Amino acid sequence: MPFLVMDRGVHIDPDAVRKAFPQETVRYARNAEEALGICGDCEVLVAMAHDVTDELIARMSKLAYICAMSAGTDRLDTLKNLKSGVRITSGRGIHGPQMSELAFLGMIALSREFPRMQRNQQAHQWERWPQKLLFGKTAVLVGIGPIAEELAVRCEAFGMRVVGVSDARQEAPHFAALYPRRRLAEAAALADFLIVLVPLSAQTRHMINADVFRAMKPTGIVVNLARGPVVDEQALTLALQEGRIGGAALDVFEAEPLPKDSPLWDMPNVIVTPRIGGMSDVYAQQVLPLVVHNLRCFIEGRPADMKNVLRG
Repeated sequence: MPFLVMDRGVHIDPDAVRKAFPQETVRYARNAEEALGICGDCEVLVAMAHDVTDELIARMSKLAYICAMSAGTDRLDTLKNLKSGVRITSGRGIHGPQMSELAFLGMIALSREFPRMQRNQQAHQWERWPQKLLFGKTAVLVGIGPIAEELAVRCEAFGMRVVGVSDARQEAPHFAALYPRRRLAEAAALADFLIVLVPLSAQTRHMINADVFRAMKPTGIVVNLARGPVVDEQALTLALQEGRIGGAALDVFEAEPLPKDSPLWDMPNVIVTPRIGGMSDVYAQQVLPLVVHNLRCFIEGRPADMKNVLRG
């Protein structure tokens, strides 16, 4: 059974896949363009979902399974040539450490005004001010999945109170309280940090909107690690410009890369990161066990044992 592993060499080691499945034909491409010449008879595609193109899918006439290494697979929903019978699994569940650490980077940097410290260092200027702690603060996590579960543990270790927003659960370990989505504004009013982790869907598009920003404390900070369109970026920009919220740490945006003329670039209380939340220096080790498990289940005809099945 021919596999196609498509990756730039940063998410998975194709030799590790070959070693796990010595009886199978494993082909490797660094991008979709390179894959076009070797994909024709491949039944399995292992790739980051956002790297998969319609042209590639059209060329893979025997495609039966996409093993996505990314947690988000909304890119696949936009492909016109993807047949309904193709099975899809995701990399959901491996991103807790890196996403949690990026959330803390944003929370600590904005609380302690670290960008201001860096500017002072460049100017050789010695300036001191009272330092705000995470201890005793409230983190409101919008969306309670594997990432939120790991982040909640870390927040609790810092002495923070953790509140969740979800329609799927009524209780969860390490959460002091859970609110349904219809009470989002009420939960947002509690937030020193409003951390957005919910997947993008028709229901979640712009769920973090002007009403939410109006409910927040003037010192409240928004941390978006989900998808750009979950947050109404225009409303967020206005709330920041008018000083109605304290700041934002943003890893995702409605248009990516973030346009050079976006006012978000130059705001002193905004940290812009280039969609790095899911990245890590050990991604290959994190995702390989999941990929190998799902590929083995697929080969052996055990679909019920596969993890993170989205369809098929």
